[in-house]
Amino acid sequence: MMDPIFVKDRISTLRMKKGVSEYKMSLDLGHSKGYIQSISSGKTLPSLSELFYICEYLGVTPKEFFDEELPEPQLVRQLCELARDLPEEDLKLLIQTAERLA
Repeated sequence: MMDPIFVKDRISTLRMKKGVSEYKMSLDLGHSKGYIQSISSGKTLPSLSELFYICEYLGVTPKEFFDEELPEPQLVRQLCELARDLPEEDLKLLIQTAERLA
């Protein structure tokens, strides 16, 4: 079962990081203008299939959505996509830089 508080908070956090309003997100997903607001307020939960659409819209996988230890899933995904095509030497440099920053 989905934790309603986590789901509504996570949608709100990721939506704000994407820089989109509840109204725009609702319309972009093909719902009435108050759809996301009703989730954010805790009045309703999205269905499982709708949650998949929300994840896609927010640019995260369902796994990333529910990973509480991943506060910036969109940025981590962007970094992984950029690193995917780097040569080994650059990947090692990126790892060294990340280790230094951590």
